[in-house]
Amino acid sequence: MTGLFIALEGPDGSGKSTITSLLAEYFKEKGIDHIITREPGGTKIGEAIRKLILDTSNTEMCPETEALLYAASRGQHVHEKILPALQEGKIVLCDRFVLSSLAYQGVGRDLGIEEVKAINDFAIKEVYPDLILFFHVDPEITLRRKTRKIGGDRLEKEGNQFHNKVYNGYMGLIKLYPKNIKLIDASKSIEEVLAQSIAAIEEKLREREG
Repeated sequence: MTGLFIALEGPDGSGKSTITSLLAEYFKEKGIDHIITREPGGTKIGEAIRKLILDTSNTEMCPETEALLYAASRGQHVHEKILPALQEGKIVLCDRFVLSSLAYQGVGRDLGIEEVKAINDFAIKEVYPDLILFFHVDPEITLRRKTRKIGGDRLEKEGNQFHNKVYNGYMGLIKLYPKNIKLIDASKSIEEVLAQSIAAIEEKLREREG
């Protein structure tokens, strides 16, 4: 039996990481075999690429390099970690996947959705999420909260104009590629957001069993 690939998407600071950890606890309680991972990163090579991408000193990085580095990290991630876990029948919980690149680099960096999609399609070899939980919440509020706490990485420091552009890109992408996307109202409490996420996952699991 193949596993289930779940990606969590949304603006920076929308609560994806918190909910990922809580979902992992939920799966553990249910005795469901799973892994949690993130992008960029997830592997030794991917984490090294992550440092390059998010380092605030790399101000000279051009958009094309940024997009290719994300795709390179993702390709390694799929090959080394995600695909093997799915083949073992595990649930894979991943903080971000291709949709983020389409929004941040395709729209935010003006590289073009189709162009960014092409390099990612090449990298991931048709390994796509079975379910995408999109955390719907005002990006300015979440970004302000996150950067106030930790200062922010290279992309988080791009400012409200960039992040609003990315968020509008997400909204367009959801209409363009609605398959397997479930909107989660991330303006609610952590308990409510978790409940919405679990409900969406259980619905997907029932579909698979049926």
